[in-house]
Amino acid sequence: MWHRMFAEQIPFDEKVLRTILIYAVVAVLIRLTGKRSLAGLNTLDIGVVFLLSNVVQNAIIGNDLSVTGGAIGAVTLVAVNSLLNRLALRSPLFARVFDGSETRVIEDGAVLERPARRLGLRDAELEHAVRIQNGDELAQVESGVLEPSGQLLVTLRPSEQSATKADVASLKAQLDRLEVALAAKG
Repeated sequence: MWHRMFAEQIPFDEKVLRTILIYAVVAVLIRLTGKRSLAGLNTLDIGVVFLLSNVVQNAIIGNDLSVTGGAIGAVTLVAVNSLLNRLALRSPLFARVFDGSETRVIEDGAVLERPARRLGLRDAELEHAVRIQNGDELAQVESGVLEPSGQLLVTLRPSEQSATKADVASLKAQLDRLEVALAAKG
């Protein structure tokens, strides 16, 4: 029994190569589907993730159902992922090619239809991002960009932005000066 659990049924180098090739295919597919899928998974996206893992399982481990075979596949996936993440840290060009660049989707309170449609962003998702970032409606947004990470960042028009600590401190200083001036006259 123990021997069957750990006996490799596919050579080590083939298992590593299979894992790297499938990792590359899945990475390219995710890159091609765009940033929106990273921003928030909907019901359909979650279904694809679950099914995708099952679909590629056999391509990675083949007919090898051993613990050793599974461990080799898992270690290879984690190692390749770690290596590529470190490479992305050292090479801005690699990071840009692998992760992409930001995409402007809102300009002067209006949704830029072409990039939003290309990324599969719905108006409800954009409006939700505005509310999360202290806005009430798209008209208050100066610009909105979808980052490579999938996060939508909005910049509210200056007149719509909340007061900062510096704004409050400045007002307090003005009030203090008025109090001093009134006390001197009174």
